[in-house]
Amino acid sequence: MIVDERYTTYLNSLYPELSPVLQEIQKEALETYVPIIRTETVNLLQLLIRMNQPKRILEVGAAVGFSANVMAEAAGEDAVITTIENYQPRIPIANANFKRTGRDNQITLLEGDAMEILPTLEGPFDFIFMDAAKGQYINFWPEIKRLIRSGGVVVTDNVLQDGDIIESRYAITRRNRTIHKRMRDYLYELTHDGDFTTTILPLGDGVSISVKG
Repeated sequence: MIVDERYTTYLNSLYPELSPVLQEIQKEALETYVPIIRTETVNLLQLLIRMNQPKRILEVGAAVGFSANVMAEAAGEDAVITTIENYQPRIPIANANFKRTGRDNQITLLEGDAMEILPTLEGPFDFIFMDAAKGQYINFWPEIKRLIRSGGVVVTDNVLQDGDIIESRYAITRRNRTIHKRMRDYLYELTHDGDFTTTILPLGDGVSISVKG
């Protein structure tokens, strides 16, 4: 937890409740230990989408379809969402959840490795949300840059790694050092790319917001 849990609990208590079906999907995901976006990230995504009113949204990392449904609810029926998922056991659950919310015609799930799928996509997208393998963000970035339109927004979740990002690599367990380095490289790239303006928020597990100028 990056921010004191008491603050997070209090602030989350103020946010409007999700629709009943999204509450059910959220509850089921948490009960089966599927990593989904946290409540504070839900609220941020909804806010950013309602501010920017994107019509074409790309998500990298569908999991069980919770965040794609959250974005679809915020964006409205005239927006279309393309989402990518590589973990086979979650793909049928995600597709079932899109049908469950009545958004299976609005959300298209592409099955496979994002590194292989992203180069095949045609932009521009108005809004891109990345919530996939954290060590791959730096590798996804060239294609994300290509696909986002000028003025478009890129949001990346879990960029502070529960606070580990500020630690020396020697304080990180050996098995996590590669991800630690890649995430630091990614955040440096985001904040030093002249085509983007980026802010990083200590919200949830850390969220970056980048706008292509």
